[in-house]
Amino acid sequence: MNGYGRSRRVFPRPQPKKCEKRGLAHAMAANYTENLRIQRPMRKILPATELLSAPQLATLRRRSDLVGVALVAHAWLVIGASAALAVMWPNPLSLVVAIALIGGRQLGLLILMHDAAHGALCRTPRLNRLLSQLFCAWPMWADTHVYRAYHLQHHTRTQQPDDPDIILTGHYPITRASLKRKLLRDLTGRTGYAQRKAQFMQALGPREWPWSRRRAHFWRQLGPQCLVNLGLLSLALVLDHGWTYVMLWLLPLLTWQQVALRIRNIAEHACVRAADDAFGNARTTLVNLVERALFAPYWVNYHLEHHLVMWTPCYRLPRLRRYLFANGLGERIETERGYLAVLRKVTLDQADDADARKRKRASGTFARGFEAA
Repeated sequence: MNGYGRSRRVFPRPQPKKCEKRGLAHAMAANYTENLRIQRPMRKILPATELLSAPQLATLRRRSDLVGVALVAHAWLVIGASAALAVMWPNPLSLVVAIALIGGRQLGLLILMHDAAHGALCRTPRLNRLLSQLFCAWPMWADTHVYRAYHLQHHTRTQQPDDPDIILTGHYPITRASLKRKLLRDLTGRTGYAQRKAQFMQALGPREWPWSRRRAHFWRQLGPQCLVNLGLLSLALVLDHGWTYVMLWLLPLLTWQQVALRIRNIAEHACVRAADDAFGNARTTLVNLVERALFAPYWVNYHLEHHLVMWTPCYRLPRLRRYLFANGLGERIETERGYLAVLRKVTLDQADDADARKRKRASGTFARGFEAA
């Protein structure tokens, strides 16, 4: 049994000697392994056995192939139904509603990919890999292997200076004017465009490489993602609605999905109680049905519970919360009610400081991690 509550790895960690051959995903995994071997002590993680009884742990460990398939199918059914709404009743309102719903489910696909990276989406490892890559990661221009390599470092180094996600929320609180600018960049597609452009440029490799090498490097980085998205475009063309791939897939991806992703990131780790407190270095946000549809698909709002017992399948996180309360630990959980309350907590009602507009922005994607641009 390893440290993530399962007896075998769903995504085997590659060895450093294969990094050059197999590309960025394996290089990141090798760097992660090497960092853990030679340097910093990890942040203390509470063993699940100190939080929960053996029967409770046994219940939480149960994973289901059927539920995993149903969750992925649900995401795509919502996407398809939302697209059908805009096609059957073409007007500005239906288009806006469809973009918001699809963008929310696109985030949902990333959340299900995240579950698979923890080996929690399906019980069968092969099905876990297949669903995650083919139906969650690749349509979103992501890769589960790459995501897992850096995401596990986030769990071991949560809210520490070398947490790979600290750049996203470590500078909060910010002014309300600054937050409005960030959300406007997201909503108008500027953030999404910049991230995808950087992703494609990185996949092409340095300009001094010969074109054959750049082409091979691009294929290793984004080949499957291109094929899956070509399949989505082909499906739209076969249905005689080719425009829907641009307006109802790429547009939500570049706009509303970015808004939902930012708000989710803020809610999870901005201005939390204490970096070294296992019950206070992340936040759970209690949400209503609208917030769940637009910002918090598939129980992602139970983020502190996820950090406490990271191998728990997403659909068992509410049960985990009930167990923690039953065991007398619930009051210690950093909790906020609704995303508006979170945004009020992490913003300042004052004018921008002189350097607010000059602060370096995060560059990267959900699946590959972020760094200062």
